[in-house]
Amino acid sequence: MALRTAFAQRVQPLLAARQLLQSRSLVGLSGLSETHEMMRQTCRDFADNVLAPNAAEWDRNHTFPADAVRSMYDLGLMGIETPEEYGGAGLDSLAYAIALEEVSRGCASAGVIMSVNNSLYGSPVRKHGTEEQKAEFLTPFCSEKLGCFALSEPGNGSDAGAASTTARREGDQWILNGTKAWITNGPESDAVVVFATTNKELKHKGISAFIVDKKTPGLSCGKKEDKLGIRASGTCNLIFEDCAIPAANILGEEGMGFKIAMSTLDGGRIGIAAQALGIAQAALDCAVAYGQERKSMGVPLVSHQAISMKLADMATRLESARLLTWRAAALKDEGKPFIKEAAMGKLAASEAATFVSHQAIQILGGMGYVTEMPAERHYRDARITEIYEGTSEIQRLVIAGQLVKEYAA
Repeated sequence: MALRTAFAQRVQPLLAARQLLQSRSLVGLSGLSETHEMMRQTCRDFADNVLAPNAAEWDRNHTFPADAVRSMYDLGLMGIETPEEYGGAGLDSLAYAIALEEVSRGCASAGVIMSVNNSLYGSPVRKHGTEEQKAEFLTPFCSEKLGCFALSEPGNGSDAGAASTTARREGDQWILNGTKAWITNGPESDAVVVFATTNKELKHKGISAFIVDKKTPGLSCGKKEDKLGIRASGTCNLIFEDCAIPAANILGEEGMGFKIAMSTLDGGRIGIAAQALGIAQAALDCAVAYGQERKSMGVPLVSHQAISMKLADMATRLESARLLTWRAAALKDEGKPFIKEAAMGKLAASEAATFVSHQAIQILGGMGYVTEMPAERHYRDARITEIYEGTSEIQRLVIAGQLVKEYAA
C-alpha cells in the first residue's frame, strides 16, 4: 500500500506538467477569444487547486462538495449563460462548454452539479419564465441557490412523453402527484423544474412544465442513490403527493412542457459532452503521466508501440469529440440550428470518455484498478455520460432524424 501511494505521488508532478502542456497547445491552436482563454485558465486553476485534490475523497465518502460549489458561484460558473441583468455572467455557450470541461477534468461530480444548474434548470427558466419567475427562480440560482430538472420517471426511461406524473388545476393552484426518478441535484436543490401531464388525452401535447419550490408541502425526496460514479453529486427520486403550487408557477403555457423539455435537452447535451471531455482529458493525462514514469523492459511504457498506439487513439477520439462539441456550442451562439451537432458532440464525447478511461486502466494495469490512482474513478464517472440527457441510442436517433430532414428539405 505504501509503495502504491508513493508511486502515485511521484506521478503527480508529471500530471501537472502534462496539464500545462495541454493548456498551452490547445489554446494556441484553437483560435479562442481572449475571454474564452481567460475562462479556460481560470477554471483550469480552480480544477487543479480545489477540485482535483479533493475529488477522490468526495467520491469515496459520497460527499456533496458544498465549499467547492460556493466557489463556483463566486466564479460566476453557476449562471454562466444567464444575462447579467438576472445575476449571471452573461457569457456564451462556448464559454460554458470550455468552463464545464475544465471543472469536470478536476471533478466530474462538480461538473454535473454545474451542468444541471445551468442547462437543465436555468435554461428553461431563462427562456420561458416570466419576469416575476426570473426574479424568484433564476437570479438567486446564479449566486447561491441550486436547481434541478425532473423529467424522467421510474417507468418511462427514454420515453419522455409518457409522463405519469399529473397536475390538475384547482382554482388558483396546480396540484401535482407522481414520482420523478434519477434527479441530479435533487437532495441539495432549492427548486425544481418539473414536467407533468395536464391533459392525458393529448399525450405528449398535454404535458406542462412547472417551477416548484423544494420547501412546498407535499414534495419530498426519496433515498439518495448509491451510484457507480459521480458519487459526490446527489441523486434521488422526487415524490409529489398532493403538492399544491401557485397557478403562476406554470412555466410557459399549458401544454408546452414537452417542447420545453426537448429544447432544454438539446442545449443540455452540450454540457454533458463537455463533462465527458473533461473526464476523458483527465484519464488521458493520467495515462500519459504514468506511461512516462513507469518502466517496462528498461524503457518507459510510452516507448512501447502497443502503448503508443493506445495513446494515439485516445487523443484522436478526444480531440475529435472536442471539436464537435465546440462546433455545436458555436452554432448555438450564432443562433443557427444545432440539434444534430449537439447530439453528435454528446455521442462522440461520451463514447470517447468511456473509451479513453477504459484504455487508461489498461495502460496502468493493476495500478489502474486501485484507488490510489484516479483512473478507476474516471472510468466509473465516464459511464453515466452515455446515459443521462439522452442515451447514445437516443443520440443516434436524433442525428439520423435531423439528417433525413436535411436531405428532404
